[in-house]
Amino acid sequence: MGFSPKLLAQGESVQMELRTHIKKIVVPLIALVLIIVAALLLCWWVRSNDWANWIVYVIIGLAVLATIVWVVVPILKWRTSIYVITNRRLITREGIITRTGRDIPLYRINDVTYEKDLLDRLLGCGTLIVSDATDKAGVRLHDVPKVEQVHVRMNELLFQHDDGSDDGEFPPGEPPRGPVPPTSPYR
Repeated sequence: MGFSPKLLAQGESVQMELRTHIKKIVVPLIALVLIIVAALLLCWWVRSNDWANWIVYVIIGLAVLATIVWVVVPILKWRTSIYVITNRRLITREGIITRTGRDIPLYRINDVTYEKDLLDRLLGCGTLIVSDATDKAGVRLHDVPKVEQVHVRMNELLFQHDDGSDDGEFPPGEPPRGPVPPTSPYR
């Protein structure tokens, strides 16, 4: 499920469209194999012991239920979660039935970091942590493929239109950036 271009503002363009790393669905696929093997073995064992045939239907029903819970739902969550970075904002969308999302304008982002544990380093992914200038906690984008390249591209977009100003707010003791007005006490 890709990001729809009709959700972009005028003059906005998609710079990166990301989905979490494929490692997110490895465990559900292993679970699928285990469920099938376990169901087949149980059905074979029940049939070989001349038990009631209805137990086979119960085993198949439980296998289908387990497949839905441990395989179908995680894969659908993976398919419906997307991270989009445009030239103006960071967009996150996720959810199967109830969709949730968050949009952060790039000019509000004040910190972008990434984390990679050993498995992430081996697989080439990581967690991108984006902090913005709001009261809400930063956004953690888990299992981002090629996280270092995404980090670099994100910083390029953040500083592409940076004029070096702090929008009129200077921390105490910090001299203003850019040309100094003639009436400034910093002359």
